[in-house]
Amino acid sequence: MSHSVTVTRTTTTTTTSAILINTGYFKAVPGLLKLGQVILGTIIIGLVATTLSRYNNYYYSGSEELFFFVTACACLIATGCLLISCLLSISTASIISKTIFELVYHGVAFVLYLIASALAMVHSTGSNKRHDSLYLTAAILGLFNTILYLASTILAFKSYRGG
Repeated sequence: MSHSVTVTRTTTTTTTSAILINTGYFKAVPGLLKLGQVILGTIIIGLVATTLSRYNNYYYSGSEELFFFVTACACLIATGCLLISCLLSISTASIISKTIFELVYHGVAFVLYLIASALAMVHSTGSNKRHDSLYLTAAILGLFNTILYLASTILAFKSYRGG
């Protein structure tokens, strides 16, 4: 006995203009590291800006404060852009981690934060007592952010090498 079977295939394509947020990125270690870097960077900028605003002339206050402030601002902007890009695009989150850009960026951010935080720590605990506890707090948080950037550098290196 033979039966006749008809197979019908239907292909449906839908497009949407909605922006989908890749919330799963915060479940991965790189996403959590970037979120921590952005939060700490924002706090650091607020503390250093408060310290700088206590002086009439920003340039008179000291070059280490300006270096710390500029480093924190630059890293916050770049990390914020990376975080937003990875949140708005699943493909970006998977592709950018395999590029040399993340390795170079996190390595440079690590070195700059290490130098800026060390200088801030030395100047806030040294013989120059014009700094207050806000600047010392910013220096300590800068060291924590340095550790986060080091961890991101290590992860970026492993991801770039395919590991």
